[in-house]
Amino acid sequence: MVTTARIATLQPGSPADRAGARVGDELVSVNGRSPSDIIEYQQLVDGAEVRLVVRSADRPLARRLRITKAEGEPLGLTIDSAVFDRIRTCDNHCTFCFIYQLPKGMRRSLYVKDDDYRLSFLYGNYTTLTRFTELDLERVVEERLSPLYVSVHTTDPDLRARMLRNPRGATSLRWLRELLRAGIEVHAQVVVCPGINDGDALERTLQDIVSQYPALRSVALVPLGISRFSGEPDLRAHDASSARAVLDLLGTYRGLATEILGRPLFYASDEFYLVAGVPLPPVGEYESLDEAENGIGMFASFARSFAERRAMATLGSGFFQSVDGAPAWGYRAVRGEAAGAGTGTVRVLTGQYAAPLLRALLDAHGYDVPVVEVPNAYFGGNIKVAGLLTGEDLSAVLREQPADGVFLLPDVTLSEGRFLDGTTPADLPRPVRTVTTTGVALREALDALVGVPA
Repeated sequence: MVTTARIATLQPGSPADRAGARVGDELVSVNGRSPSDIIEYQQLVDGAEVRLVVRSADRPLARRLRITKAEGEPLGLTIDSAVFDRIRTCDNHCTFCFIYQLPKGMRRSLYVKDDDYRLSFLYGNYTTLTRFTELDLERVVEERLSPLYVSVHTTDPDLRARMLRNPRGATSLRWLRELLRAGIEVHAQVVVCPGINDGDALERTLQDIVSQYPALRSVALVPLGISRFSGEPDLRAHDASSARAVLDLLGTYRGLATEILGRPLFYASDEFYLVAGVPLPPVGEYESLDEAENGIGMFASFARSFAERRAMATLGSGFFQSVDGAPAWGYRAVRGEAAGAGTGTVRVLTGQYAAPLLRALLDAHGYDVPVVEVPNAYFGGNIKVAGLLTGEDLSAVLREQPADGVFLLPDVTLSEGRFLDGTTPADLPRPVRTVTTTGVALREALDALVGVPA
């Protein structure tokens, strides 16, 4: 998909506005160069003088704009795309890829399957490095594009090639060694698939990481997500036994890493603990929350934020995360707001994994507020996180709720005001109020609606 960089917004009175830039202008060049992405663009516009060449749809000739400003001062505009040339799409065919489990008719951005290191740097997307090149390595090292996020899955070359269904999967981890050797910070993930890369294969992977990739910033073990739309007969969800086996290995190699490297290195997603029936670790066990959108320490962070009435560190990485300075892109766009006017009993809507945790958290802090569990019938399988709820799922549950309730909904369910299935809060049978998906935001909303507990 070829993308064209255009000016999406323009701040009145800004340097770009004073120079004559207009919303909708196509960006032809910056200081005589045609940047390929937002990273290069930001480097070019950092100086005190910026020369833009732009083209408007209603004007056949390009316009030259000379912008003077303080060095480092923003131009006062945003660009509508992170990548200006072509998103490097993924040519793997991973057996466990969730994109292959999406039905037709969902948000278009969800079907973009990228393997682009630039989106890894900007948004925390995971790359397998199967399309990484020598030129890419040179740029990453020279420009210090760090951190990056890499999908390892297994260190067994043959198994990795089979899992990715790409022969380059057997050799592409050589780029991981080069990145680490150059001092680039890298977070890794292993999607653990029962019967495929767990057990002995997972133990080999953890051993190899300690011995061959000890400079990794963190390694996240995340469970296979499998929906009713999966066409892979060999895939199965984790049960309590297989989840406990993963956690047992994790404990062993966290201890080994701590002994050898001085830090635990390995982490498991909250889902493993919930499926295994094991209590979640406290937030103090996590060195960082950089992989929280992979479910690593997510609820521990949420609970501390709720208890201490303060925002935690910005969560990085994962499928729905953006960073400052990069434009909203597809499913990482603004979540959207819905301010329903419902009255009556306040209820909190959430997914099946979070529901019992939220009930316990609210009870512990004296909030007599019902938590409404929303099953994910749309995807089915073992998909139980709030972020993958659809308008269809919410509607089914809300129809059974009293009409006079106030329903609080985490904003992670929305992107640009739409649910995954393309519906909007206006399509729901009851009005909802969205709340930023943090503990402090939920507590502030409850305090405003039901009062501060005595």
